[in-house]
Amino acid sequence: MNFSELGLSGQTIQAIEEFGISEPTTVQNDVIPSILQGKDVFTIAPQGCGKTTSYVFPLLDIISAKGAQNILIITPNSEQSVAVSDRFSVFNKYHEINEATVQDTEEEISKEANVIIGSPDLLLELAESSKVDLSSTNILVVDDINLIKKNKQLDNLEKILEMLPAEKQNIVYTNRRSKETQSILEKILKAPEEIKVDKAKEQEAKMNAPQPAEKNKKEKTRNAKKQVLNDVLDKESVELAKKHKNFNGKTPEFLLIKGILAEDK
Repeated sequence: MNFSELGLSGQTIQAIEEFGISEPTTVQNDVIPSILQGKDVFTIAPQGCGKTTSYVFPLLDIISAKGAQNILIITPNSEQSVAVSDRFSVFNKYHEINEATVQDTEEEISKEANVIIGSPDLLLELAESSKVDLSSTNILVVDDINLIKKNKQLDNLEKILEMLPAEKQNIVYTNRRSKETQSILEKILKAPEEIKVDKAKEQEAKMNAPQPAEKNKKEKTRNAKKQVLNDVLDKESVELAKKHKNFNGKTPEFLLIKGILAEDK
C-alpha cells in the first residue's frame, strides 16, 4: 500500500516523497485511515516505528480540509514536544498550518495556532494562568501515555482533560499497555479503534526513512567542531572542572581552553 491509498492529500504526499519516504510503515498503514475518518484511536506501538508521523500526516490534511481546527498534542516532555514540532515543520511544506510548541511557561502562545504541543505540567501551568485556552480543542493526541505515567504526570494530564470539551476526536499512543493508565484511558477514549504494532516492526521506520543530505552534512560539521575543540582543551582546566563541578557540572567550554580569557580581555 502507498500513501495515496491511505487517503492523504497530494500536498502531504509531495512533502513525504521529497523527504525521501516512499512507503508507509505498518503503524502508518493502520492508523492514518482511522484518524482521517474521525475515529478515536488507541495505538500500542514501540518507538522507532513511525508513530509520530502516523498522526502528523493525517492531522496536516484535516486542518487544511476543515480550516480552523484546535489540536492539542500532549507529550511526555519538552524534548518530545520539539521532536513532534520538527515533524510538523518538515511535512507542513505545502500547507499553511500554525503550531506552537511549549518549552517553558514564559512563552507567548499564538491565538492563531492550529496545533499546540507541550508536556502536561507546562500546559497545565499555562492554562491555569490563562495564557492558553484549551476549551475549544477539536482533536486531542496523547503521545505517549505510558511515558507520561513514568514521568509522574498522570495527575496533571487528568486536570487538563477536565478543561477539554467532551465532544472531540481522541488519539492516544502508548509503548505498552499499563494497568495504571487504564482508568484514564477509559475517560479519554470512546469506542476506539485499537491498533497494536508488533515489536519486530520497531526498527522499520528507521530502516526505511533516509537521512537527508543536509542533515548528514550538518552532523559531520558538528563532529568536526567537536574534534577541534577536543584538541585544544586544556587538560588541567578540564580536571579542575570535573573535581569541583563548577556551574552545576556544566562548565562552559571556553573556560576550559587555556589562554582564551586573557586574549578576550
